[in-house]
Amino acid sequence: MADETSQADTGVRPAHTHVKILVTDLDGTLLGGDEDERRRLRQALHQHPEITVVFATGRGLPSVRTLLDRDPLVPSPRWIIADVGASVVDATDMSHVDVLEAQLRAGWPGHDHVRTALSGHFPQLGYQEEVAQDGRCSYYLSPQHLTERLKSAVEELGCSWSYSEDRFFDVLPPQAGKGPAVQQLARKLQWPASRILVAGDSLNDLSMFRLGTHGVIVGNAEPGLSAQAPTNARVHRTSRHGASGVLAALERLGWLRTPSPVVIAYHRPPVQWSRGRWHRPLSPNGILPALTSALTDESAPASATVWAAALVHDRPASVPEPPAGLPMALLTVPFQRWAGYFHGACKETLWPALMSQPQLIRHTAPQWAAYEAFNEDFAHHISAHAQHGGTVWLHDYNLWLVPGILRSQRPDLRTGLFHHTPFPAPDTFRQLPVAEQLRDSLRKLDWVGFHTATAARNFQNLLSEDPDRADHHDRSDQADRADHLPRIGVHPLGIDRRAVAAIARSRPPHTPAPDDGSVLVLSVERLDYAKAPVQKICALAALLEQSPELRGRLRFRLICPPPEPGIHAYDTTRDALEAAIGRLNSRWGTEGWSPVDYRPQSLPFPEVVDHYLAADVFWVTSLADGMNLTAQEYIAAKSATGLAGTLVLSGQAGAAEHFGTAALLTDPHSPQDLVDTLRQALDMPPAQRQTHIARLAALLTTPSPADWARTIIAAIQQAGGPQQDALG
Repeated sequence: MADETSQADTGVRPAHTHVKILVTDLDGTLLGGDEDERRRLRQALHQHPEITVVFATGRGLPSVRTLLDRDPLVPSPRWIIADVGASVVDATDMSHVDVLEAQLRAGWPGHDHVRTALSGHFPQLGYQEEVAQDGRCSYYLSPQHLTERLKSAVEELGCSWSYSEDRFFDVLPPQAGKGPAVQQLARKLQWPASRILVAGDSLNDLSMFRLGTHGVIVGNAEPGLSAQAPTNARVHRTSRHGASGVLAALERLGWLRTPSPVVIAYHRPPVQWSRGRWHRPLSPNGILPALTSALTDESAPASATVWAAALVHDRPASVPEPPAGLPMALLTVPFQRWAGYFHGACKETLWPALMSQPQLIRHTAPQWAAYEAFNEDFAHHISAHAQHGGTVWLHDYNLWLVPGILRSQRPDLRTGLFHHTPFPAPDTFRQLPVAEQLRDSLRKLDWVGFHTATAARNFQNLLSEDPDRADHHDRSDQADRADHLPRIGVHPLGIDRRAVAAIARSRPPHTPAPDDGSVLVLSVERLDYAKAPVQKICALAALLEQSPELRGRLRFRLICPPPEPGIHAYDTTRDALEAAIGRLNSRWGTEGWSPVDYRPQSLPFPEVVDHYLAADVFWVTSLADGMNLTAQEYIAAKSATGLAGTLVLSGQAGAAEHFGTAALLTDPHSPQDLVDTLRQALDMPPAQRQTHIARLAALLTTPSPADWARTIIAAIQQAGGPQQDALG
């Protein structure tokens, strides 16, 4: 079979061609060496799910199952070749692959027939009573008793034989053996020889080394294996024993990535895998594009940074290869684990607290257990890819338990975390049932960053206070707590203004609205109660009641992409929003006009820019928010094309700290203020809108995403002391 070919035009390869196959003996090989080396190999295989593990062992299936149940250092296999190559088992359900076994056992006279035929003539054969045997007959035999007469007797039975370690004599079907079994399995699954590494230590592994694949003979192997195995470049003989030798071979082949000095860790990869290929983000702005710029920064040395992320995938052996130019390390997460972790704990327990909506917190033990397990696995994943003394840059609340785990396991690492969300006041945070567990972990950070000084101050106050402050007033104790706070920085994230401007200028010329007083109000936001979409509709309803002359002139367009399938935290909001829109459109709509144009879908970014250019007013009403990059995009698009516009901005959005009163600030917690501020925007004359946008554009001074990322990585690397950065 031919090796896979790359697809240079897209940087994407089919999932099945990226698979690497490790076929390994157990006793003396995978199970050989000291415990630390076995643990290193186990961790390496866990962190590289593209490597398919196949056991090729003389053990029977019952023995292998017992081993998997009892030894935590044994990696999970995808396939099991047992009984010295007479059995092939699908490890997902421990079922025998009958079609392959039929080929391997063709001509087998049967266990009982073989044992009866040999026992009377060769009393020196010691039958292995304690070993479960299937498709073979196994004995103990001293070297001096391996005679030509015995070999001939086995051949007359129509069988083959294997002898290893000067002790084990196995009578097999004529077509069986570890090598033939590997060959049959590889043919069935279309594995090219160049993607297979076989590992062994005894003569019953010899047939595997004659397949033309890569091979490693570990340092503790019996001399006969090394003497009889092929002496070509593909078969590596190492002095390292057992698991250490296997690890050396994986490293030699380049199947294990070199640890990186900088690890960027986010719960999602910067690209999305769907429909058989990778897809880049729709927008040039946001967390993923900003962090991607750090990976592809030409000023950084090659392989200096790796992105550690989770990929929801129920078939680890089919994990796709990352696109060219994006150094990703993917941790596969089964969908059920992801659902408990992200859909449950992240969105139902933590998100309401972050959005200062503690009454919506829903906490369950199973979901939190999934969150803990995900964070622990992710910490191990990071550790496997971070070089000694390296820098780890975590992102967001999804990884809040990772700092504590890394501090315990990898104190050599410098660890920082950037919050892209707001951070609540301490009283709100403490309403989380797991508040102290999270707080203890966050204190283990070296550095933590925020978009706004308000969020930073809330975090500082949370970590500085005595959790039992009502009963403890020991100032020396509180001073000691303050001495161990992470450094804190405020670094607002901006947008790629040049990219937005270029797209805006490339779009078809915007046709001005007819001079009839009509106005388009726009919101672009994901479905989330924190964005206050229902409050918007209620404000519109109140405005129309108070100013019925706006009927037929005012249109509100809500572009509102739905959440990821499986997230139910926003179901109530969706139902209430759609019901409110239905009532409003029914009450005020006329033929050819409805007050609300609701578009619950994701759009390509150029189409979003079209909507920015068409909108007279951009309306942001978040109850709590990070920076809110859409407000910046609206300003950049309007400014680049010389068009007028008005920004109504929630005072709770991070951008409000930077734009101040240059925007029309609104209070989303006040229904009447929402109405009054929107009315003020609608009444703004065109010339004033032009001045308004120009003033806001002058305040778009945040650094480019690449500069922002470089600044933060440097801040984490320099965070060596216990004091905090000054907060403005």
